[in-house]
Amino acid sequence: MTSFQRLSIQRSAVYKSNGTKSYLFAMRKFGFHPTKPGPYFQAKQFRAQGKFGGVGGRMRAQYVLAKRDPGSSSAGDASAASSAAEGEVPAEDIQNDSLYLCEVGIGTPEQKLYLDFDTGSSDLWVWSTELPKKILDKASKEDQQVAFDPSKSSTFEKLDGENWKISYGDSSSASGDVGKDTLDLGGLKVEGQAIELAKELSQQFAEGNGSGLLGLAFSSINTVSPTPQKTPVDNIIAQKGADQQVFTAYLGSWRDADEADKGESFYTFGYIDQAALKAADATESTINYTNVDSSQGFWQIDSTSATINGKKLSRTSNTSIMDTGTTLCLVDDTLVDEVYAAIPGSKYDQNNQGYVFPSDTSVDKLPEVTLAIGDKQVIFQKEDLGFADAGNGMVYGSIQSRGNMDMDIYGDAVLKAMYAMFDMNNGKPRFGWVQRKEANQNTDVPPQ
Repeated sequence: MTSFQRLSIQRSAVYKSNGTKSYLFAMRKFGFHPTKPGPYFQAKQFRAQGKFGGVGGRMRAQYVLAKRDPGSSSAGDASAASSAAEGEVPAEDIQNDSLYLCEVGIGTPEQKLYLDFDTGSSDLWVWSTELPKKILDKASKEDQQVAFDPSKSSTFEKLDGENWKISYGDSSSASGDVGKDTLDLGGLKVEGQAIELAKELSQQFAEGNGSGLLGLAFSSINTVSPTPQKTPVDNIIAQKGADQQVFTAYLGSWRDADEADKGESFYTFGYIDQAALKAADATESTINYTNVDSSQGFWQIDSTSATINGKKLSRTSNTSIMDTGTTLCLVDDTLVDEVYAAIPGSKYDQNNQGYVFPSDTSVDKLPEVTLAIGDKQVIFQKEDLGFADAGNGMVYGSIQSRGNMDMDIYGDAVLKAMYAMFDMNNGKPRFGWVQRKEANQNTDVPPQ
């Protein structure tokens, strides 16, 4: 254990909180249809499949993210949105939701890259020296964008015939080839880890943050073709003993680029940080654990109730994904409406496609919201109910609608209230957590 260390989280130098852009990122990532009105929606498109550009093939329906033309119908339901006048979503309307970046080592000798850790996806892809020169020239000017050079690693092994491509409904994409190499996660070495090397990046990805993404979900949703590759999570299960099959997340808060994190933010791999437990007045025996359903590739847990100022809301059979790669908390419309009904002056803002409330609202006027994580309730930090400036003296709320999805997404807004443990548990995963001590008072973790 002494060889393991915290992976300190750095704030992306280019990230700026924007509620609507983060909501669009979630719509793009999970492909859900909004149920509330606004300028953005999922439009049905038909594309031909077959030889010679689809001629003679069959038509396949798919949904892509679109922006409603001014003056067209503003209905929020999927059927109405599908028929509304539509236009392409401009690149500047969406941002990659990577506020948190961590330094990892890849190859021999190690090359240090800053990656976005995402428990809601399963690809480990990096900027590489195979990218076009104009993109690499830009990366050389950014401290947190470093291109991996496989030719400088003695342990890199090219996987012939394997390719990867991530594409979204707004025409953004990243793609390339695949190899295997050693991954160093704060001293925990993962051998033969699939590394997806970017050869092409669309504008949206090229203007993103850091050196790529490290997916910490399960291998069933990995995009490598024709042979999906194991994620770090599944490789750790295969290669490490039970006591090392865990990673943890301690996420802090930033209000803007000029503010420091309120308490050190970090990940650990292979161990649970005892100082973080102590700061929460917890021990390993008092960690709250709940079983994880990984059948869809996610860290999916039961969340069958919530409370608002002590009023209990039953949410029978409800589940949620614990997702470090999404900033917002997305829940069903009934719960969203109840939350903002308890905040004076709040309203649904169609232009921002989300709920907003007065930015001068004092903490004592904000409701206490709790969400079930298994059999226990986590207290949402009041300071995190406001996500980003929405203009006109309003702030965009961090709890928003999940649209027509049948599961919640508990992103960073929820995870910041806890010290979270993702325990692989020999292939029977479970999620553990302890409430951050006095969640609404910003208690810092003491230094090691």
